[in-house]
Order: sequence, then C-alpha cells, then structure tokens
Amino acid sequence: MADTGQAQYDLAIIGGGINGAGIARDAAGRGLRVLLVEQNDLASGTSSASTKLIHGGLRYLEHGAFLLVREALTEREVLWRLAPHIIWPLRFTLPPQPEQRSPVLIRLGLFIYDHLGGRKVLPATRTIDLTHHVIGHPLKRRYKFAFQYSDCWVDDARLVVLNAVDAAARGATIRTRTKCVRAERSDIWRLVLMSHGQREVVTARALVNAAGPWVGAVMDNVLRTPEAVHARLVKGSHIVVRKLFDHDSAYIFQNSDGRIVFALPYERDFTLIGTTDEDFSGDPASAVPSHGEIDYLCQVAMDYFRAVVGPADVVWSFAGVRSLYDDGSKKAKDTTRDYHLVLDEGFRLAPLLTIYGGKITTYRRLAEAALKRMAHFFALRPAWTAKAPLPGGDFAYDAVDAKIAQACRAWPFLSEDHALRLVRAYGTRIDRVLGQAKSLADLGTCFGADLTEAEVRYLMTEEWAREADDILWRRSKLGLRFHAEQRAALAGYMAGYAATAAE
Repeated sequence: MADTGQAQYDLAIIGGGINGAGIARDAAGRGLRVLLVEQNDLASGTSSASTKLIHGGLRYLEHGAFLLVREALTEREVLWRLAPHIIWPLRFTLPPQPEQRSPVLIRLGLFIYDHLGGRKVLPATRTIDLTHHVIGHPLKRRYKFAFQYSDCWVDDARLVVLNAVDAAARGATIRTRTKCVRAERSDIWRLVLMSHGQREVVTARALVNAAGPWVGAVMDNVLRTPEAVHARLVKGSHIVVRKLFDHDSAYIFQNSDGRIVFALPYERDFTLIGTTDEDFSGDPASAVPSHGEIDYLCQVAMDYFRAVVGPADVVWSFAGVRSLYDDGSKKAKDTTRDYHLVLDEGFRLAPLLTIYGGKITTYRRLAEAALKRMAHFFALRPAWTAKAPLPGGDFAYDAVDAKIAQACRAWPFLSEDHALRLVRAYGTRIDRVLGQAKSLADLGTCFGADLTEAEVRYLMTEEWAREADDILWRRSKLGLRFHAEQRAALAGYMAGYAATAAE
C-alpha cells in the first residue's frame, strides 16, 4: 500500500455523470480523499439524456440477461426509498402485438419480472380491458387489452447532482468545468487540469476513468494508454411533444424492428417518447436526434395513439451516447447494458480503473463493485449507500403528498404546482431554497415559469450551476417553458451573481 502522504487525493475520478458521481459519493463516505473532475456540467452528457427510468429492463429477459435484470429490479425499491422526491413508481401499459411477441410469452416474462427482483411495495402485473379503461382512450381501437406492470421514474440529472452534493458533504472535492488534459503515471497519478484557462497539477493514488462516451478519448488523449477492451458507442434519441394523454401512467410499445419504445407522462404538460439505438462515431457532445430517428419515434407513436404525431409536433428533442461494453452483438439494440470494470494495476504503478457500460438503475451497485475492485489499495469502511438517503430524501417513500401539503402550509404563498415542483426537486431541503420568505416578493425576481432568484442562488451556491442551461435543462426542465428573452435574462443575472461572488 502506498504512503497516503505522497498524494493529495486517494482517488481521482474523471467524469461527472452518474457513475462518476456515484463512485465519488460511495468513496467519500468510506473515508477516502476524493477528487471528481468534469469537463462540463454535472450530468451534461448521457446521464441527462436517458429515458428517466429506474427499471429492470423487461426486454433484456429475451437475451437471457437474468443477472442484470435481477440486479436492476432489486435496486428499484432501494433507490426509491433513498430518494423519494426524485424517484417514484410508474405503471406501464403494454398492449400485445401477437405478430411481434406472443401474449402468453409476454405474460410469462412479466411473471418472471414480478418475482425475480424481490419486489415488496410496487404493485404486481395485471391485465386491463382497454375498451373500458381510461388508459385505453388515447389508443387506437384495435388494442383491446394490455398488461400493466410497475417500474419507477427518476429525474436523472438531479440523481447525479444529489450524489455529487452528498459526496461533497462527506469531504469530496467536486470540480466542474475542469478538464483533465494529461495524466502521468508512476507510483501515483499526476493530473494536469485546465479550468477557465488556468493550469493546475494535482496528485492521486488511484484513478477512475468514468468518462462515459469519452472513455476512449480519455484513454487515447489523456492517459495515452491503449484500451483494454473496446467501447461500443450507441446513440439513443428522444422526442417531447404536447401531452397525448391525461393520466399518469406510461406506455411501452413494441415495434416491427424488435425494439420497444416508451411514451411517458413528462413535466405535467408533455409526453416523452423514446428511445432509439444507433451505432455512433464522432464527438459525443455533437450527438443530436437525426431526422430519421424523429420520424421513427413519431411513426411508432402513431401506430398506437389515435392522435397524429409528426415532426412539427416535437417541442424538444435530445440524444445521448451510451458507452457500452462491446460484446460483439450485430445490432446496437442487442448490446449488453451490463457494466464492465477493467482494473490496470501494473507493478509499482498507481492503479487505473476504467468503467464501461452500466445503466442508471444500477449505478449504486456499480460504485460498490468499483470500490470492491480497488479495496486492496485502501483501508475502506464497509459499504453504506444502500440505506443512506440522498440529500432531501430523508422521508418516507410514500410521503411526497404530505411533504407538498406541509410546504404549502409553511409557505402559503406557493401555488400547489410550485410547491410540487420544489418538493420533487429538493425534498426536505426546500427550506434551503425558500428560507424565511413570507411572500413571493421575498424570493426575488421571477425569471419565467416559477423560477426565482432565491432558487437560482441556491443552485449556483449549492449545486454547481454556472450557466442558464445548467438550471433550465439539468437542475430542472423549465427550459420547456422559457422563451429566448427569459433565458437571456437568467443568463445575465447568473453572470452578474457569479462575478459578485468572485470578488
């Protein structure tokens, strides 16, 4: 074991997505000195471009990935209890398409799905009559019945941020908009960082490459080390349209190419539809939905919904690039979503752990596995994250409505929608946002929707928000409700506030 006095940090992590933030939190809570560096904003890549689900992955059962599905199913209720403000149950309606998959086979798969992962609270699968059920109203009349099962929804970007917030509270150093441009390896790592044009050198005993779709670029350009395995980059795109149904359940649709597409209730007034699977090459930062992908998702929606859904109805679209472990599958959709950890521990060389793949659902288990792989380098405290709530999540999993009512009593000037959004974002930390405010005026300027100065200051001070998009598309989804002038006003305020804080 190396002398801890040789390096500033025990563990340095490149990448501020869900895997990097999850490892940082776990490691900091076990007593390690942790540094996380992210070249942009937290969750600015794939981790804010997911389908927003905590789920087992029903379709992975077709590929025999029972261990992956079981681990993910087990995590659903664990994560729900740790973060009930940003994770909540969601019922999924699956209308059978006999020409795609036999209804008997689907029902068998759902039976396994119900019983494979230790479900305790989530409701079991049932069959519903679509001809007389509100869930059948938006669908074409040819769909007579459907299966309904449970998974969970997650605010993916906030999950990342809250892991980073908790990591920082436990002593980790979180550096956003800081790029690691070079890493030199001996018995310790010497990392060259660039931030706002300033060069800095830090040292660490071990390094984790959790750069997601940039994992190969980090290996090539920063570490200058050949990849031990090949990452397969797969792009997934989503579209958002005005809401296509008025209930709070979701749909899962089978498509003729064998893929499945979700249609989810989104931000009260919208429907989120996705995702696609296409092999990707190039800079992941440039990934956007293609015209073909948008047409594809619109067509799937129209195959099931009575409403006409075309590209002109899309109010927002986004794409993320997944860095998957290349298992040799012919099609992108069939590539494993399981994570793969590669530890390089050369003689008298500081260790390097590289993260491939993974699902947002299993990020916590991935973090535990990562630290287990490196346990012989450190004196680690026991695993702890399975029962420790994320910031703001220290209340009962079924008490969100009570928390919203409590917020309305404590701050009676809040509308119910405003209180709901704040509780869903901050949970019990809502008092840090609103403080002693007695009126809306006490919260300062409202930039648009219900975003106030008080909330912006909180996000800049406590959650590393630096630019308007950090708030409008990651700390919240209020970008759906902002127009250009409001966005410019918010950006101007944030620039001024940051300059004042720096003086």
